[in-house]
Amino acid sequence: MFNIVLVTPQIPNNTGAIGRLCVNTGSTLHLIKPLGFDISEKALRRAGMDYWHKLDLKVWESSEEFFEANPNRERFFFATTKTERPYFQLTFQQGDYLFFGSETAGLPAELLESHPEQTMTIPMTKEGRSLNLAISTGIILYEAIKQNFDAYTELM
Repeated sequence: MFNIVLVTPQIPNNTGAIGRLCVNTGSTLHLIKPLGFDISEKALRRAGMDYWHKLDLKVWESSEEFFEANPNRERFFFATTKTERPYFQLTFQQGDYLFFGSETAGLPAELLESHPEQTMTIPMTKEGRSLNLAISTGIILYEAIKQNFDAYTELM
């Protein structure tokens, strides 16, 4: 359905929640290294992640490797606090790639600067802080599903 791309995620609980979200929505999860945690079978068992084997997971050694394998960047969308464009003003299609950066640094500036028309943000008040990565992913992914609901219901 959709592709969720986490660039250098650092907090295992966020990635675990996003993995569960991907299983439940039929989405593919792409993890771009370096990761801030271990995803070995032993570590996953210890964490009680009994759904992980159902996840369509792709792990990439670097951003370069990911972009070489996925050169068509036309349907890539980048979540950031460094834009004014709300995610709900974009039109999503099945197969789109939704990018999220690490919890501490966000997406690399050069990635955002090279794709300014494909950046999106979640509107927040000035009093707030950035939202949790798993929450942000869920908000944007379910907007994409809403826009493509007829196709999504075929997966249910």
